[in-house]
Amino acid sequence: MTHVTAFRGPDRIAHGPLAQVAPVALAQGALEGAVQVLDDASGRIVDLDPRDWDGTPPTPRRGRPRLGVIPREVTLLQADWDWLATQRGGASATLRRLVAAARKAEGGAAQRRDAIYRAMQVLGGDRPGFEEATRALYAGDAAGVAAQIAGWPEDLRTYVLERISAAGLG
Repeated sequence: MTHVTAFRGPDRIAHGPLAQVAPVALAQGALEGAVQVLDDASGRIVDLDPRDWDGTPPTPRRGRPRLGVIPREVTLLQADWDWLATQRGGASATLRRLVAAARKAEGGAAQRRDAIYRAMQVLGGDRPGFEEATRALYAGDAAGVAAQIAGWPEDLRTYVLERISAAGLG
């Protein structure tokens, strides 16, 4: 379930599951650009299509569901291909497991930090202290971020600090 936060200017107007926030954001002017909806996990802006939230159930589609698989070329040595062929599920499944294990091992700290940066850029990229707060974020200095954004409107400041805390970076 995607959790999002909607802002109208510097004011937080809604927070929670996308299905609950989207109708509020659309009613408050998301289509006109007056409201920005951020995905809490990625820090990216969520584009809302009013047809998705008009209360009518979606029309069932025929065929296979889209699985989100993206085909790309991978170049490996023959010995690597030979090893992959012996693994459970074949080459693709093994590569997915290896990527998942690597992501888990690194803890995702870089992705969480990047998500916070994206949200900060959307919400306060033109505000005083943004550059210094960004440097503090990437230095792992949550107190430094808090100090640099102390003059930001309360809802923006609170959101950034909540994201840092939730990411375990503070």
